[in-house]
Amino acid sequence: MSYIIDRRLNGKNKSMVNRQRFLRRYKKHIKKAVTEAVNKRSITDMERGEKISIPTKDTSEPTFSHGDGGVRERVLPGNKEFHAGDKVLRPKGSGQGGSGEGQASNQGEGLDDFSFYISKDEFLDYVFEDLALPNMVKKTLSQHDEVEYRRAGFTNTGTANNLAIVKSMRAAQARRIALSASSRRKLKVAITELDEEQDKDVDLRNNKRIEELILKIEKLENKIKKIPFIDTFDIKYRNIIKEPVPSTKAVMFCIMDVSGSMTQQIKDMAKRFYILLYLFLQRSYEKTEVVFIRHHTSAKEVTEEEFFYSRETGGTIVSSALELMTQVIEDRYSPGEWNIYAAQASDGDNWDDDSPQCAQILSQRIMPLLQYFAYIEITPNAHQALWHAYEDIQSELGERFAMEQICSSDDIFPIFRDLFSRKNLKEAV
Repeated sequence: MSYIIDRRLNGKNKSMVNRQRFLRRYKKHIKKAVTEAVNKRSITDMERGEKISIPTKDTSEPTFSHGDGGVRERVLPGNKEFHAGDKVLRPKGSGQGGSGEGQASNQGEGLDDFSFYISKDEFLDYVFEDLALPNMVKKTLSQHDEVEYRRAGFTNTGTANNLAIVKSMRAAQARRIALSASSRRKLKVAITELDEEQDKDVDLRNNKRIEELILKIEKLENKIKKIPFIDTFDIKYRNIIKEPVPSTKAVMFCIMDVSGSMTQQIKDMAKRFYILLYLFLQRSYEKTEVVFIRHHTSAKEVTEEEFFYSRETGGTIVSSALELMTQVIEDRYSPGEWNIYAAQASDGDNWDDDSPQCAQILSQRIMPLLQYFAYIEITPNAHQALWHAYEDIQSELGERFAMEQICSSDDIFPIFRDLFSRKNLKEAV
């Protein structure tokens, strides 16, 4: 058996490269552990790293050994105690038990799982991998405040940090070749004539001609040497220009039912879903605004802190939240400039006469302005009135209107990924 040991010192960021390679190799195990961790965490504990365990059998490394080929000589030592066919007794143990808490066994062997820690950013990368806002299109903006720096060829002026050394040296070489081409041709002819003249017999040589050729060669060589190695005209700089970038702006309306029918457990599951959505938007999109709306019998636009921690409750009139959403869109978010999305979480319980009105507001006033609407019903039982009122809208609009039911906390993350999966949705190119 041979061992190859790499004793080279780690270069800059080499350990980071190795870590990224390791994470890519065990991506399947990490994603499974991340999914389990999301379902177990509380609503205030979503943004932190995670300890990942991988079965040791899956972390095996390649080994190198000599094959059986080739010509080799072996010298084997003899012994005075054993002969061919003798049986060797098993060594006797001490008979003492181990210090562990587990029960002793006379069989089996193995290794502990390999554990390591992934950071907060790495954890969120796995959580939101392959997710995107659906049906996003580029809208015309009134203010083009985003620019992108890109390469645009070369220029003769610039700063030292943009100096293109290779381009400059090539330009200098091309200039020297172009300026000395005529002199080099004459020099080559003069050298050839001198060699021919010197190869003649002594009596036939023209010494005056030889002197003229030697003088001519010296002048041509000096003329070539006088051409500067590099000139200011040769120096090239990378040309960096600013180019306006078309922006895509989006707004997400988070609508949560906080009526008396929503138990604390149901509210916690709704908040966990919205925390996932909020983290996803903040991490994946730069120009995305979030509007938080809470409602019982009346709806109110609230801050992030009030949305997640306020204890206000009451009856249930869902249409009040949809009316408020319509008003906010008219006042602040022009559909011509914004990609508008909404996610509504409720237990589905609503005042009987209000559910048909909700369906009417959605189909006639809201959905023509929206890119995507997601309705999440949180109930372990059969679907409630609001779900049945929304079914006709879903059948009419298809992928622009999504409905999902969450029965337990284990359903939150899979449903969240299903609602915003890049594989099932269209995104702007």
